[in-house]
Parts: sequence; C-alpha cells; structure tokens
Amino acid sequence: RVAGISTARVLREAAAPSKDFEFQAETRQLLDIVTHSLYTDREVFLRELISNASDALEKLRHKQAAGDDVAQPERPLEIHIDIDEAAKTITISDAGIGMSADEMQQNLGTIARSGSKAFVNAATEGNDAASNIIGQFGVGFYAGFMVADEVTVASQAADPSATPQIWRSAGAGSYSIEELPRKEGDDAVGRGCKVTLHLKEDAMEFATKSRVEDIIRRYSNFVNFPIKINGDVINTVQAVWTKQARDVSEEEYTDFYRYVAGAFDKPMARLHFSADAPIDIKALLFVPGMHSEKFGMGRMEPGVSLYSRKVLIEHRSADILPDWLRFVRGVVDSEDLPLSISREKAQDSRLIMKISDVLTKRVIRFFADMKKREPEEFAKVYEEYAFFIKEGICQDFAHQEQLSKLLMFESSKEEPGKLISFDDYIARCKPDQEEVYYLCAPTRELAEASPYFEAFKRADREVLFVYNAIDDFVMSNLGQFNSRRLVTAETANLKLDGEDAAKDEAKEGEDAKEEGEETSATAGAALSEAEVTELCSWLQGEALKGKVSEVKVTDRLESTPAIVTSEESGALRRMMRMVDQQRTGGTAAPLPPQRLELNSKHELVKGLLTLKADKPELAQLLAEQLFDNALVTAGLMEDGRGMIPRLNKLLAEVI
Repeated sequence: RVAGISTARVLREAAAPSKDFEFQAETRQLLDIVTHSLYTDREVFLRELISNASDALEKLRHKQAAGDDVAQPERPLEIHIDIDEAAKTITISDAGIGMSADEMQQNLGTIARSGSKAFVNAATEGNDAASNIIGQFGVGFYAGFMVADEVTVASQAADPSATPQIWRSAGAGSYSIEELPRKEGDDAVGRGCKVTLHLKEDAMEFATKSRVEDIIRRYSNFVNFPIKINGDVINTVQAVWTKQARDVSEEEYTDFYRYVAGAFDKPMARLHFSADAPIDIKALLFVPGMHSEKFGMGRMEPGVSLYSRKVLIEHRSADILPDWLRFVRGVVDSEDLPLSISREKAQDSRLIMKISDVLTKRVIRFFADMKKREPEEFAKVYEEYAFFIKEGICQDFAHQEQLSKLLMFESSKEEPGKLISFDDYIARCKPDQEEVYYLCAPTRELAEASPYFEAFKRADREVLFVYNAIDDFVMSNLGQFNSRRLVTAETANLKLDGEDAAKDEAKEGEDAKEEGEETSATAGAALSEAEVTELCSWLQGEALKGKVSEVKVTDRLESTPAIVTSEESGALRRMMRMVDQQRTGGTAAPLPPQRLELNSKHELVKGLLTLKADKPELAQLLAEQLFDNALVTAGLMEDGRGMIPRLNKLLAEVI
C-alpha cells in the first residue's frame, strides 16, 4: 500500500476499459526461460525490482536537478516494500520517474525493444549463452514471475499532466493496460511505480518480513535511497566505499568493517581507494585483527564481496582476489561490470581477471608502503599473516617477485626476534657474493648449534634463519632474489671464504706425517689423503653400503664429525616424503642414498679408522651411529627408536 491506495481498489475504480495486448513471441519465450531456468536462486527477484526502483529514483532526481517540473515534487525519494501475508502479496513502490501507457507497453511488453530476438535465440541455445547476455537487455523485471502468478504495475509518470496507468499480467501470453482515474489526497496514485506480486503457493516465504529483510541486507543494502518495509527503514549502513577517505570517520570505518566481516574486533589495517583506469574500481578492504586458521578452525572462506553500482553481484567472491588473500575482508564495486543473473556474478571473466590483477597489485603495494613507512605496524601484520604471504609466493607466480620483497627473517647477524628482509641482507653482504644463504631449523638455538652453521660462523657470513617447513618451499619456489641464488646452508659443494686456509691446514698435517711427526689418531692433525681414501671406501662399499651414494671429507666442519648434504634442505626433503606418503596412502618411501661428508680432524672419525682394523664389529656399530647422527642433524631420521639396540651395544663397550 502506497499513499493509502491498494491495487484491488485501483482495479475496481478504473475509469476506462482496459486494453489487452499480446506479448511478442520472443517475450513469451523469455518468460518461460526466466521462470524455469535462468535464475539459480529465486530470491534475486527482489534485488532486480529494487534496482529498477533505484534507477527510477535516480532518473527523477536528475530531472529535478535539470529544473524540470515533476508531479508531486514534495514526495520523498524512497523505496517502500509492503508485505501482506493474508493477501499473499508483496509490493515494491518508488517515487521515481514513473511510466506512461506507451512506456509501459515498450518497457514491460517487450524485451528491452532492441535485441529481443537475438537474446531469445542465444538463451535457447543453452544456459551459458543466456548468461552472457543477461544484464544487457533489461530483463530483470520479469524475474518477478518466478515467485508470482500475477504481477500488476500501477504508475504515474513524472510529467504533472500524466494520467495514472496500471499494467497487469499473469505471465502467460498477454497483458493489459488501463487508465486509472486521477484523484487527490490519500486515494491518489502517487508519482512513480508500484509493483505488486501475487505470490505463488510455493513462494510464500517472501511474504514474511524477516525473509525480505535478509534479502535486502544481502543484495541491496547500499542503494542510494532509503528502503522501508512496512514503514521501517532497513538499509541503515552506508556505502562507505563510495565516499572520499577524508569524509569517513574512524568510527564509520570500524562499523562498516564489523558489518562486512561479521566481526567484533577492530581491523589491523585498511585500504580505501578508487581507480578509473584500466578499469573503474572503488574498493574498501580490511586486514582483520586476527585470523581463525591458526586456531585449527578450518580454511577461511573468501571475504571480499563484489558489487556493481552498490548492488551485490557475488557475496564473498572466490574470483576477485587470489586464494592467499582470503583473509582480507571488504567490498569491491565496479560500474564496468555487466550482470549475469543466471549465475549471480559478473559475466565477463576477462574483466574479473583484470579487476583481480589490479586489486592484488594494489594490496601488495599497500603492504610494501606500510613496510617502508610504518615498519612497526607492518611487523604486526606480518606476524599474523606471514603464512598467507608465503603461500602466495608458492601459488601466485604472477606476483611472486613483488611478494618476495615483503618477506622477513631472523638473521645470524641480528638479535633474536629482530627481522630483516632480503634487501637488508643484500645491502650488507660482500659485493661479489652471489648467494643468499638460509638455514631451516626448529628454533634459533638449534640453528646456531647446527653443524651446517659452523662454516658460516667461521667465515663471518650472514645466514637467514627460518623455522617452518613452508619457508623451505618458499625458498625453493623463489630460487633467487635480485639475481642472487637462494641457497640452503645444507647444500653440498659449499664455497665460503676461509676454505682455502682450511685446506692449507690439512695439507700441512699430511706433510708433517711424511716428515715423521706424530701421527697418532688422537692428534690434532687431519687424516692423510691415503687414510681418507681408505676410510671413505670402506664406509661407502661396506659399512654403509646402500645408505650412502658418496662419502668424502669436508673442511666446513669443526666440532661435528659428519653431516649429510644435498641441494635441498633436510626439512624440505622430509616434507616431500611426507607429502608423497599421504598421496600414496602407504608407508613412506625408503630414504634414498645420502651424500656423507666427514670431518677428517675429528677424533671420532680418526678413531673409526683405527677401530676398523682393531675392532671391526665395533667400528661397524660406530659407522652406523655416526651416519644416523648425521640424519638426525639434517632432520631426516623418521624414527629414532631403531637406534636404541645399537646405542645399548655401544654403551656396553664403554662399560
């Protein structure tokens, strides 16, 4: 009911006989398509009718701004929705531009006039073809027939001399238009349109206020005009993203964040921007104060909704931002988007990809600017969301380079807890250094105590410390940063300053043997070249046969007798084995033969050579334990319980 007049009363008091018209053949086909196959959710009928009402109000406002005379200029620009459960009707009214009889025939009796035949031809070819045309032919009004077995439209055009008209159809083959009497006071037909839907029996849910309120808040909460249901204003939250940032208060930002995110906390950061090129975009994005995945609450769903001209196109769209940005909450609005009613999302995938690319780059740039200008604030964001950034590096190759500049690590040259970037590392390394070294360990203490760190400490070379298995994936996916290779400290064939000096020391030890100096296995000198060859051959060919692919001595160790090395870190190799085990659903594949590197100056290694001749069984036990110790150090030991019998035998030898 609007202005005190009901549709039934209007029909009873019609002053002129109605004129009956036949729908075009294409329109009849369209009605069948809309009613039975085009829409995936019937509730969108209300979105379409409210959007039509909003457009009509905009046209009226522009007409007033141009100084044109309009009927009933004092009427507020509002949208009214009246629900009558007893009469089984829902009525959507506006005080907009209205329609004359001719306009009703043109706008409601045909498919947006031009292109009608093309639309129906495309729609009848299949749903995909139809979805690519919806939104270009103005067919939203016909969505009402999904839920109504009769639709009436009472309207008075904005022209003060216009006569009220009523359009009526059951959505079959015909419709009627008749003139209504001009009246004054409460019985007058108000300027604008009043669309009344006589609901089908299976659509009575739309005659309840709570259901209609939910639909409005989901799809049409941000239209420019007040929407009232039975007199109560529903859309009280403003479309903050359409305002200039300087015109929005902190309280408004916080309230809007809580509305779109369904949250109670305050956002950690926000990005509010608009762009005209290469595409029209208005966006307001928030970084929540925390995320739920760290509590084991399951993978987060996308959090950014897509709008076109303040009308919801897709709630929490999975296409508008890459998956690694699923923690972001907010809205994106683009007037360039055509609508796809059948999918309730934008129909141009290329356009969506362009929007996604623009948004992603803008978010990354936002983080980069924060890192530079507000390092303390960025540190808070990074602490909470570093995992997502790293996930992006492993998945989003198009933006991998930009994302890598956001990464932060602990360093062997900094105090515990202080983080640096790749750029910081490179800025203070030697100009001729072509590598960025990193070491993966469970904690900083274990990293600093790792035998893989010994050579770097001796050479005074900086190493980045990483503590999570995903960091290994990040480093291997990146491969390099600013043309410098990212190299694990566990790599084979390590070349560092100071290595030549170590080799000279070993050579001096061998020369001393030749001169008859002390050659005891407990002396500080390294094994001779002949002894090294003998020991390595025995380990590879007998003691550790099948477990090692190569055995050699290294100068990188000081306090550790042996390590295993590879081009990949042990943590990464172990993770890959676990992934393979989950994929196959069976037991983990056997550990492939390893490259074993020995410290030829260490007492255990030199003692092993002596035991090989004097106590071969004990030497065998010691060789196996030495190898397993190296596997534990590298994080490759699956189950240490297998070592217990051997350790007991070694302890018995000591006793």
